[in-house]
Amino acid sequence: MATVTTNGHAAPKITLYTNHLCPWAQRAHIALHELGLPFEEVIIDLGKPREQWYLDINPRGLVPALKYSNGLIDATLIESGIIAQFLADSHPSHLLPASHSSPTSALFRSRVTFFVDTWVSKVNPIWWGTLQADGEEKATKTETLVKTIEKEIEPLLQDAAPFFGGNEKITLVEVQTGSLVLRLYHLADDELLPQSLIPALDSLPNFSKWARATIADKSVTCIWDPVEHPKQMRARVAELKAEKEKKK
Repeated sequence: MATVTTNGHAAPKITLYTNHLCPWAQRAHIALHELGLPFEEVIIDLGKPREQWYLDINPRGLVPALKYSNGLIDATLIESGIIAQFLADSHPSHLLPASHSSPTSALFRSRVTFFVDTWVSKVNPIWWGTLQADGEEKATKTETLVKTIEKEIEPLLQDAAPFFGGNEKITLVEVQTGSLVLRLYHLADDELLPQSLIPALDSLPNFSKWARATIADKSVTCIWDPVEHPKQMRARVAELKAEKEKKK
């Protein structure tokens, strides 16, 4: 974990509007923890309509939102990927090199963006569909999930050591995907995801090395609750299935 300031300026005042059960909000927590940035935390109850004071901060009503002030910047940011990218760019560290810090830094940044986009667009929709499936459909979707990770993600991790791009510390890739990888492994309880998913993932040498290191990292797990997070996901999936049944 690094402790840094903003390009030589004093440490900023940061307020994070969050909910610990949200995997997208967890991205901001991972970034802040890894950068060693102090912040004030405001918990948003996602189980009820948002109050007007929060809609004034984030009209979309989602988490996370982040207020950031350092004497030069006084801004509110929304959307987890944007927040994590902003923090990594504002506080240069091992998470992400500045664009012109070396001849290869721009290429590395593009690889980070491609990896995160691939996970969110190719892997995550299948994972989410698998959670909501039952019986034969769940088994089929699980097989598709593993094949997609093997095709789309495994080749991108050939130089992981153990983290993305040959790094010994986490990068912005792990910040942006770590909360999702945690759920991929820890929800394989034969209720939400089949237990057979784990040995299937472990058979992928590049992915398994990277994923196991990622879900063991202290910043990635800084707000992870192995009891409450699966409990919340079970409740959410049950709610979605009930809504689906009502529409039949």
